[in-house]
Amino acid sequence: MLINCVAYQDGRKLADLDIEEISDYLEKPGCFVWVALRDPTDAELEKMREEFALHPLAVEDARHGHQRPKIEEYGESLFAVVHLLELQQGEITVGEVDIFVGHNFVLSVRNRSGQHLLGVRERCEREPDLLRQGSGFVLYAIMDAVVDRYFPLIDALESELETIEEQIFGKGMARSNIERLYDLKRRMVALKHAVAPLMEAVGKLTSGRVPPVCANSRDYFRDVYDHLMRINAQIEAIRDTIGTAIQVSLSSVAIEQSDVAKRLAAWAGIFAVATAFAGIWGMNFKAMPELQWEYGYPMALGIIVSACVYLFLRFRRMGWL
Repeated sequence: MLINCVAYQDGRKLADLDIEEISDYLEKPGCFVWVALRDPTDAELEKMREEFALHPLAVEDARHGHQRPKIEEYGESLFAVVHLLELQQGEITVGEVDIFVGHNFVLSVRNRSGQHLLGVRERCEREPDLLRQGSGFVLYAIMDAVVDRYFPLIDALESELETIEEQIFGKGMARSNIERLYDLKRRMVALKHAVAPLMEAVGKLTSGRVPPVCANSRDYFRDVYDHLMRINAQIEAIRDTIGTAIQVSLSSVAIEQSDVAKRLAAWAGIFAVATAFAGIWGMNFKAMPELQWEYGYPMALGIIVSACVYLFLRFRRMGWL
């Protein structure tokens, strides 16, 4: 579906275009065309390929989707893939925006995501001095908008981790905490897969040989790289904390099992003593002492109860009961 198709010249908007008018504006000096598509059909992608002379391999990647974040150079144009992440009902959904950039065009193709990028166009149009840098600045603006949306996501996951940490020593909470920690770790992996490859790709736009289309915006891409570095550092810190929390939870399970074993052993010892006394006095011998004594039975019960109470108090003092 076509979202926008606009021509710009010297940092200012010229006109909203129909697809058939694109080729006319591409020939104008100092002019570039910015097209935004959402979940396009094969026919729409083929039309864009013809209008902008896109590389077939890049178009194929955009058509199939599910690409790793990357920036690839095809002649004088670039093809970038950035993941759009969204937290919905505790789960991270992964969308994708594929960006084709040439010296006189920008084509963004958004797939499998409800997030819109309309604010990016509004921001660029409010800054004509920067938009005058051309399509390279538009690529920066799109990537910057996507990367900035990672910050609230990682803040939400960090808050969830803090909540789990507050409950980590709660009695009987170890199993549920481990399940929540593993679920959080799985979501952090999805975030890591979006950030780490993109950080590597953007790094190539900030130093060394920079593609000509991005040469005027090198400093701005350095800002995106800095944001990705910060997010990546937070991800690593959270992953380390999750690993530590899982180990603590597993230790808590072992401690709880040890406490149960101590209680069972203590009660078994108490009943073993009572059973031993009962077994001795229950032997069927004619000449057993105290057999004919009037107070023999109460005395036997008293000794058994006293021994059990003594053991109970000792075990309680030791912390076994």
